Amino acid sequence: MFTGFEKIIESRIKKAQDQGAFENLPGSGKPLEIEDDRHIPEDLRLAYKVLKNADCLPPEVQLRKEIRTTEDLLAGMTDAGQKYRTLKKLNYLILKLNAMRDANAAYDIPQRYYGEVVERLGADKA
Repeated sequence: MFTGFEKIIESRIKKAQDQGAFENLPGSGKPLEIEDDRHIPEDLRLAYKVLKNADCLPPEVQLRKEIRTTEDLLAGMTDAGQKYRTLKKLNYLILKLNAMRDANAAYDIPQRYYGEVVERLGADKA
């Protein structure tokens, strides 16, 4: 049933197996890491894969990373003025991400901490 070309390929694969060329390969015995790219629009998948292989993050992911970093910084701050400025930056980043995604309102990230921090800043001054 094999064509001539397929027979050559099969014989070379068999020869390599007999010589142990497929033993002790990196990742041997481990499950394959299959990327779930269903959430990426089909026309952007190749570009995202190229960016990922080049260790570049898509803008949305980079922005989320920056939001997480800013949240961590905010959690460790004690100075009220610095907290307020960082909070404004955090809200701007969240607003930018929400605008970028063009998502429906149910999935929007709320602008966090604003009311709480303003209340605490007011309480600190009293």
